[in-house]
Amino acid sequence: MTGRLRRLKQLLAGGWSRTALALPFLALVLIMALDWFSKTEVTVEPALTSAPALAAVVCRRTWYPLLIGGITLLCAFLMAAYNGVLADSVHTASVLAIVLVTLIGWVSAVLRMRQERALADARLVAEIAQRVLLRSVPERVGTVRAAVHYAAAAAHARIGGDLYEVVNTRHGVRAVVGDVRGKGLGAVETAAAVLGAFREAAHQEHELDRVAAWLADSLDRSLRENGHDLLGEEFVTLVLIGVRPDGVAEMVNCGHPAPVLLRDGEPVRLLEPVTPVPPLGVLPPEAVRPPVRRMAIRPGDRILLYTDGMIEARDSAGRFYPLLERLPGCAQAGGPVEVLERLHLDVVRHVGRQLGDDAAMLLLQYEPVTLPEQLPRPNGHIPQRN
Repeated sequence: MTGRLRRLKQLLAGGWSRTALALPFLALVLIMALDWFSKTEVTVEPALTSAPALAAVVCRRTWYPLLIGGITLLCAFLMAAYNGVLADSVHTASVLAIVLVTLIGWVSAVLRMRQERALADARLVAEIAQRVLLRSVPERVGTVRAAVHYAAAAAHARIGGDLYEVVNTRHGVRAVVGDVRGKGLGAVETAAAVLGAFREAAHQEHELDRVAAWLADSLDRSLRENGHDLLGEEFVTLVLIGVRPDGVAEMVNCGHPAPVLLRDGEPVRLLEPVTPVPPLGVLPPEAVRPPVRRMAIRPGDRILLYTDGMIEARDSAGRFYPLLERLPGCAQAGGPVEVLERLHLDVVRHVGRQLGDDAAMLLLQYEPVTLPEQLPRPNGHIPQRN
């Protein structure tokens, strides 16, 4: 359905673009018809300046205002000859006004094209930066199926202060979702430091709390190197989750919204931390030793990690988005990608406009892969490894 709506919008946009190109010609026809059928001695020749003005607005081609300006000048001379005012000052003033408006339209079209090219280059840079900083998550990572959805609050931006990552390590699948305080380049810079540290620590550290300590140390060093330590207010909320090969999920929460567990036949529930821990950057790195929550998970269990841009989204009446109430309906069918798409659309409908904050969602669905040597033989026995 989403693809059909997108194609419909593209068709409508193309139709409007072709219609808009005809507006200057329509204006010329109407003005000349008005002059032809007018019974008064008042000339409407100055109104011809509206045609090149419209051309500068409706078209992004630099030659179009010049074309319409030339046609308009021809119409002005024909109109003046018909009315017998070629030598009058009103005709001279009209010609000068048409030339001036045409030149202004041409200059504005040139400047607009330069701005659009600069914006396109900026979007390309942002897309490349996103691929480096926020890499795409494969559909399957080890024993889980994964999907991510990210929307930056800044207009035309593709990256912001929210961060996510999923990696497959010898300790199992490990993931992080976090939120950097603030927006802009400073938040992106901090997010890059945290993600770089996670991608290394997730493979090196055996315990998840040690991964959090590694991130705290890297964050502190990054803030000091960039001069943010003088503010004393820079911090990052995040939640770490690990799915071990034996089907045990481990979670570390540092001041972040609690993940949500979806299990068939049970109501959704928050996975609150064992003990509340402040965000990274509040305590000295050596004091960061968050407790690890462990729980057994079953095949088909889904864990949703998200940032506060989701739960703090308000509608026109100021009501927060009720995630726990709306999530079951969005997660009734489909894989992780479809669930996150429905959830995002539901949040946008709740707000009624673009989200005012960065919003990231990561959904992990536990689906362990059965190895060929573990499949049962016809006699019902499972071969054992030597």
